[in-house]
Amino acid sequence: MNQVAMVAGATRGAGRGIAVALGEAGFTVYCTGRSTRRRRSEIDRPETIEETAELVTAAGGTGIAVAVDHLDPAQVADLVGGIDHLDVLVNDIWGAEHLFEFDKPVWEHDLANGLRLLHLALDTHLITSHHALPKLRDGGLVVEMTDGTAAYNDTHYRVNLFYDLAKTAITRMAWGLAHDLGDRATAVALTPGWLRSETMLEHHGVSEANWRESPVPHFVISESPRYVGRAVAALAADPDLHRWHGQSLSSGGLAQVYGFTDLDGTRPDCWRYLVEVQEAGLPADDTGYR
Repeated sequence: MNQVAMVAGATRGAGRGIAVALGEAGFTVYCTGRSTRRRRSEIDRPETIEETAELVTAAGGTGIAVAVDHLDPAQVADLVGGIDHLDVLVNDIWGAEHLFEFDKPVWEHDLANGLRLLHLALDTHLITSHHALPKLRDGGLVVEMTDGTAAYNDTHYRVNLFYDLAKTAITRMAWGLAHDLGDRATAVALTPGWLRSETMLEHHGVSEANWRESPVPHFVISESPRYVGRAVAALAADPDLHRWHGQSLSSGGLAQVYGFTDLDGTRPDCWRYLVEVQEAGLPADDTGYR
């Protein structure tokens, strides 16, 4: 039977990388998001869900683009109503890069932006899981995408209070979903490392072809969105998938288990690098971390 995935928030970044990697594995992938060729989301970037769906199909799968605002329960219900079953659900909805301020205490951070960030990061995932999980097959996979492993975030304050709450809450959400699902399916939290998203490449003034020319030295440990995508595909193909139930995982950590690589054939291990090299004050050098 055809394997079906829904990547909620597939417009760009990790969501697009995951959708395309599932396409590599032959999945039919519903690619959802707010940015289409006819209308951009509030982020106002050029990437679209139609492009993502086309990349999925070009990779060997079947990409289906559906415009959805995952803050709207009715839109999510309509989306799920048109899907027969799911083998993989990926909650990657975010779209809040423009809303947070670095290192601002809560009383100085724009309150409306902070609350909007939390709605985009958390409400969307809850709404989507509420409607989509009844369609998940026994033995299926739910992936809650976040930023940082549980171990790293436990000892690091992430950007500001709103961002920190958003990203640490997702790990707890995956743990809670594991309890709800029991033995029926597997839920995990998953983080990429330093992601070479379209936005990040643009910010650094480089492209995927010359990313090592970034003026930021520790960008040497960065990874393409396809890397975390291949982590999801590896999980979905694992007959012993349930061993990961409720856990916090990373692309770099899973690469050591499953043996997949990034587009350049390497296996970057960002979260170990950040602690052992960058935070230790050592010169940028990814030797031994790829």
